[in-house]
Amino acid sequence: MTMPSLSRAAQAAYQDLLRLQLDEAAAGHVGSLEARPRNGRVYLYDKFRIGTEMKSRYLGEDSPALRARLAGAEGLRAGAQERRRTMARLARILRAEGLITADRETGSMLLAFARAGLFRLGGTLIGTAAYGLYQGELGLRFSMDELAQTGDVDVASFERLSIALEDRVEETPDTILRALKFEPVPGIHDRQVWRWRQSRGAAMVEFLTPAFGEETVRPLPALGVSAQALHYLNYLIADPIQALVLYRSGVLVQVPRPERFAIHKLIVADRRRGGPDQAKSRKDLGQAAFLIAALAEDRPDDLALALEEALSRGPRWRARIGASLDRLPETAARLRGLEG
Repeated sequence: MTMPSLSRAAQAAYQDLLRLQLDEAAAGHVGSLEARPRNGRVYLYDKFRIGTEMKSRYLGEDSPALRARLAGAEGLRAGAQERRRTMARLARILRAEGLITADRETGSMLLAFARAGLFRLGGTLIGTAAYGLYQGELGLRFSMDELAQTGDVDVASFERLSIALEDRVEETPDTILRALKFEPVPGIHDRQVWRWRQSRGAAMVEFLTPAFGEETVRPLPALGVSAQALHYLNYLIADPIQALVLYRSGVLVQVPRPERFAIHKLIVADRRRGGPDQAKSRKDLGQAAFLIAALAEDRPDDLALALEEALSRGPRWRARIGASLDRLPETAARLRGLEG
């Protein structure tokens, strides 16, 4: 399979715009830096005073790259005007190079989520909305057929992380979605709300969380929502990456690693097989096949590690992956080739 690549100019513009968006986020750091250890990880906070009250704002998991950006926050604030002009120019280059952009409704929703802190506080964009963002991460040209969707947006986060962060979004998703003409859809049995439907269309927004036990509805305090728990989701959203939605001058979001996304699609394709989501199962297989073909060529070690981890999680995981690969003989051959 010949993978259609973006031009080198487009790939460079995407990486530059992503870097500048990260700088823009770090420029908001105004107080002292506080490190808080939680469950073997360290989280960084901006600690500042408002009147007589001390406040703190979650910045991200500790890393040398984040600390370096935060150390230069004052300089980043000074260069804000020039940075924003450059960001607008890079976004124009990406549109001219043919990168697929977000429609107005989806783009404005994700921008509102980002401004409220949803992605900063652990929200990870998943599903087809995330799949389309790998065009920039992997330097590939996606066709409109591959990205055909109804405008659905799925966001996932770990419940334990959401509790541990001790911070909250500045505006709840419910408030944002109602302003965008989405109506809450209460659960049939417990009436808890974890999804919203567009009142003038069929688009859905859903919040999800990994299931460690029963697939019940669980709270995500940092995001200000409840979420439907699902099995296998813990694998998908572990160690996510940052990506750009091409809307205005770019919207900084968080998505799964592409190799985890690809393997997870093999799992959910089998889970949906034969049920009411049969059409989604075929779409899952198509996305898995495309990403695996690209990753086997450009990032074979990452793909091999992701597959190895999934297979090591038990017989049910191996059975679901194997059943999907039986339907994708070329993809199965590519994965076997990683062992050589």
